[in-house]
Amino acid sequence: MNRTTLRAAYVSNSVDTMSPARMIVALYERLVVDLERAEQAIVVADPSRAHECLLHAQAIVSELHDSLNAAHWPAARALKDIFVFLFFELVGANVDKDAGRVAECRVLVAPLRDAWREASGIVPTAASEVG
Repeated sequence: MNRTTLRAAYVSNSVDTMSPARMIVALYERLVVDLERAEQAIVVADPSRAHECLLHAQAIVSELHDSLNAAHWPAARALKDIFVFLFFELVGANVDKDAGRVAECRVLVAPLRDAWREASGIVPTAASEVG
């Protein structure tokens, strides 16, 4: 096996064995990384990289949105509305290559990530701290 295949197998196994709470935290953490990378790519005029990061961020926001069940948790409706707002802001930021809009999305997402970390009992280490 080559390194790429081994890494893909490791990542797949890691994801398959994550608890649901850890999976949500991982999605939020990656979302923040994508937003930071997109913002930086816009600043340095790398529209292709910004586009790639923003598309991935949009996919994560969609997954987080779709994972909520308002029938089981009535407050999910408000969180779904935040995800819809985020999605459209990210689309607009991608079209306009607007670093400010990306930064505003990151500012909105970071406290949600932190709340999920706390709720799930996951304490970040210095190495895993992204935002």
